[in-house]
Amino acid sequence: MGQKILIVEDEDLIAKVLSIRFENLGYAVFVAGDGEAGLATVKKEKPDLVLLDLGLPKIDGTTLCELIKTDAALKNTKVIILTGKRLMGDMENSFQAGADLYVNKPYEWERLLAQVKKLLAA
Repeated sequence: MGQKILIVEDEDLIAKVLSIRFENLGYAVFVAGDGEAGLATVKKEKPDLVLLDLGLPKIDGTTLCELIKTDAALKNTKVIILTGKRLMGDMENSFQAGADLYVNKPYEWERLLAQVKKLLAA
């Protein structure tokens, strides 16, 4: 099985499109629709990479990123914040929480894929 990617996204269409695209490339993909489910899945599956929305129900993306990066068993998990939010400070807060990359929606698929491959190769 290929590397594992967890998509934590509350917009079903975005999660489905990303899931299909990564599965077609041979990645094992898991999807969670809110922060709590995302935390449970990251602990259970130990993905290599998490694609994380900021505006999530239950646990927001910044908090979830921090929970992942401060957990000794998960701290090496790569995290990409993939968000449509454009509030001042979101990017800075994401990096302070430990994010490896910050990408705005709408994203360019080829560029996102190149970043994912680069992070997973590191």
